[in-house]
Amino acid sequence: MAKTKEISRRIKSISSTKKITKAMEMVSAAKMRKAIDAVLKTRTYANLSWDMVLRLTQIVTDKGETSHPFLTVRPETKRVAVILISSNRGMCGAYNSAVISKVEQSLKIHKFPTDIIIIGKKGTVLQQRGHNIVAEFDKSDLLTDIKEIYPVIKLVLGDYSSGKYDKVLVAYTDFVNAAKQVPRLRQLLPVDVKAEEEYLGIIGTESNKIDDQDKLTENPVSRYKFEPNRSEVLNQMVPRLLEVQLYQAFLEANASEHSARMTAMHQATEAAEDMVSELTLFYNKARQASITAEIAEISAGANALAE
Repeated sequence: MAKTKEISRRIKSISSTKKITKAMEMVSAAKMRKAIDAVLKTRTYANLSWDMVLRLTQIVTDKGETSHPFLTVRPETKRVAVILISSNRGMCGAYNSAVISKVEQSLKIHKFPTDIIIIGKKGTVLQQRGHNIVAEFDKSDLLTDIKEIYPVIKLVLGDYSSGKYDKVLVAYTDFVNAAKQVPRLRQLLPVDVKAEEEYLGIIGTESNKIDDQDKLTENPVSRYKFEPNRSEVLNQMVPRLLEVQLYQAFLEANASEHSARMTAMHQATEAAEDMVSELTLFYNKARQASITAEIAEISAGANALAE
């Protein structure tokens, strides 16, 4: 009897857990739909803007140098900044560990002095592992306005312009589909045509790619006319285009996070259902064995009295 009571308690406990994971799955699914809608609406614009940035890097002066500091590759890399976009909460499978591992692998390979800017609380694990965290920003579950990333972009553009950093990278998770999210480490500054960079969201949909290296060289932007002048146009355009890239990386990360959490909660719900089914079978067997034992005891007692 004690065994059946213990199994019954476990069934009730797991059933309660299943209700929680099911509720979390439904909440994540609702957030995922909104996040995917946002990322798909802006992805084409973000890729077109990146295409424009790559074209602008082809603008050269008479001395052969680029016309804007954000488009100039520095001869030596002394210090690097990495913007890490993680989540505020767990329960999303390997989402956080994958992008954090991506950053750590890069640090081991390149070995440049690196400062890390954390977006989302889960990224703070890097500080416990001995990495240098210089700033931490809040992250909303559903990003709705590009103004929310202004503090981050202002910090990195200012530090890059002052010469504190020679490269700025962004580590995020690219949304491919609800079942697949790919961690990426992408160079944000300086914009380099020769760098092996992919367009946002290109992993899952090749048609998202706007242009390629060969096509960029076919139409040199040196033929473009700038009004009122080249310097003023670049000073206004380049920071705005970089803002769009970082904003899109945030959107990709949000869609990936909610997709990963929905998948993890769906798998947890299914696992709970399997455990309940298995425990119910054990409960029925234990109950049947208990009843059989009681019947056997009654029969033995009746036989003893008959003798």
